[in-house]
Amino acid sequence: MSIIKKQDFIDSVADALQYISYYHPLDFVQALEKAYLKEQSQAAKDAIAQILINSRMSAEGHRPICQDTGIVTCFVKIGMQVQWDSDLTVQEMVDEGVRRAYNNPDNPLRASIVADPAGARKNTKDNAPAVVHIDMVPGDHVEVAIAAKGGGSENKSKMVMLNPSDDIVEWVLKTLPTMGAGWCPPGMLGIGIGGTAEKAAVLAKEALMDPVDIHDLIERGAETTEEKLRLEIFDKANKLGIGAQGLGGLTTVVDIKIKSAPTHAASKPVVMIPNCAATRHVHFHLDGSGPAELTPPKLEDWPEVTWEVGENVRRVNLDTVTRDDVAQWKMGETVLLSGKLLTGRDAAHKRIQEMLNNGEALPVDFKDRFIYYVGPVDAIGDEAVGPAGPTTSTRMDKFTDMMLEQTGLMGMVGKAERGPATVESIKRHKAVYLMAVGGAAYLVAKAVKKARVLAFEDLGMEAIYEFEVEDMPVTVAVDAEGNNAHVAGPAIWQARIEELDAQLKA
Repeated sequence: MSIIKKQDFIDSVADALQYISYYHPLDFVQALEKAYLKEQSQAAKDAIAQILINSRMSAEGHRPICQDTGIVTCFVKIGMQVQWDSDLTVQEMVDEGVRRAYNNPDNPLRASIVADPAGARKNTKDNAPAVVHIDMVPGDHVEVAIAAKGGGSENKSKMVMLNPSDDIVEWVLKTLPTMGAGWCPPGMLGIGIGGTAEKAAVLAKEALMDPVDIHDLIERGAETTEEKLRLEIFDKANKLGIGAQGLGGLTTVVDIKIKSAPTHAASKPVVMIPNCAATRHVHFHLDGSGPAELTPPKLEDWPEVTWEVGENVRRVNLDTVTRDDVAQWKMGETVLLSGKLLTGRDAAHKRIQEMLNNGEALPVDFKDRFIYYVGPVDAIGDEAVGPAGPTTSTRMDKFTDMMLEQTGLMGMVGKAERGPATVESIKRHKAVYLMAVGGAAYLVAKAVKKARVLAFEDLGMEAIYEFEVEDMPVTVAVDAEGNNAHVAGPAIWQARIEELDAQLKA
């Protein structure tokens, strides 16, 4: 029998969440390096390079890989012979570990959890509670798998109740393109099959805790139904040409993970959950001898990747740029932004809409300005701002026509694609949408030299800031003519992949 002390468990959870905030799993880093070396699409290769550079910077600086430091999911397998020395439940101990990790003054993590989800949606301020799954198993120790899952990828989760005769691969290939790029590919897909609806979802999430090993599976060959499905989906998903950040390329997924459970004869529940380029999880065991020891990876284990600004880069001064200038920008161009950049996301846009509807004066002049969809991590030390990567832009689509029409906004910076109506609005107003790389939050933050709150301070990380940026790298995703990189890029690369396959078979 092992006796697990309350403090050891809480300390282990807190340490693990700090650890995964700045250390990618090395198997994931190695998978990204393979994707980088293989990639032929320059836009996708540049995006992967930024993700890898950001990963190493975060590991060196002990600062978050992504500004969205996630909702905590914890799988706890408790041996039947374990005894607890605790006056708290397992859920309460996990939540206390979460509070300590997210309020750590040396590396504060962004609190993103809101209570009363159907109503007031008030931030709990400490990122608790976590989602905890408890399983009683044979043995005398406790096994914990813990992850911090960002909203951009979590929001792209898909669930279906297939007929028993329906093809799972067909459903995945039909569904994956509808998920857009908000889940920040390249990443992993966790797929749960069987059980009931909720069981399939838990299986999919737990599958994402496993290490990347698809290339080992390719070498040895598939033996089980699940392994055969993994290989088929991996091959066919990458042939869709979606690519890094949805810009078109050879690698969309770095692995496919599948877990299954027996199900009803009339049912075939399937859930697919993506893990983004900020994949964050770790496993540890407790046997009563003390808190878990997490060994830091060595910095030399990261690949030496550099990202060089190309000759055709366009440098832009946000303080003097005009609409005539913006009209010259072309889809797919790399742009380096310098000058004053406004920020704002869901809550700020909603409040702006309410103020306009009520005839109230806005606290910020948006005319001919650019807005960055971001909710940064709190700064520490001499930082102007903490990690500040883009949030998923489609959440702002319903506000975009209002912003362009009524405030005179000229451009937007965010992550992933925009909806068709939004692209049409951008075209009609001769505006522009620029894309920053999701999963490169610490790298982006280094371009921010000053930051101050202009309005809605009560919204915390969702307040309107003014950033002063220097050479902040972005890509023209939708230009003033409505040309859309997230449509054109994948279409081009799907066709090229088909050509490459045909050449190999010839």
